[in-house]
Amino acid sequence: MSLPITSGASVLGTALSGMRAAQLRLDSSAHNVANLQTPDFRRQLVTQTDRPDHGGVDAQVDREAATQASAGGGFGRLAEDLVEQRLSLYSFKANLRTVQAHDRMLGALLDTKA
Repeated sequence: MSLPITSGASVLGTALSGMRAAQLRLDSSAHNVANLQTPDFRRQLVTQTDRPDHGGVDAQVDREAATQASAGGGFGRLAEDLVEQRLSLYSFKANLRTVQAHDRMLGALLDTKA
């Protein structure tokens, strides 16, 4: 998804950045589950940071440290990944509702002004 974020702390920009972060978390979690039994696999971790001056969040994918990867074991974190997928889905839907509400309000404003 490549939607531009408007400048300033807009509701739409905040919701779109939240949707992007949720999608990235879902993709990383799915990647972790798919590669669970790959030798020398290092999990992907998503780090989110807030953007107080612009609103929304930035998300970045990192790799788990090699020492953590060897300590976790194959199926040790499977439940965590499955829960992360559900949380990502709910987060995406919540941000989508914000975009839909913004769209409805903008449409109502345009109807009023027309």
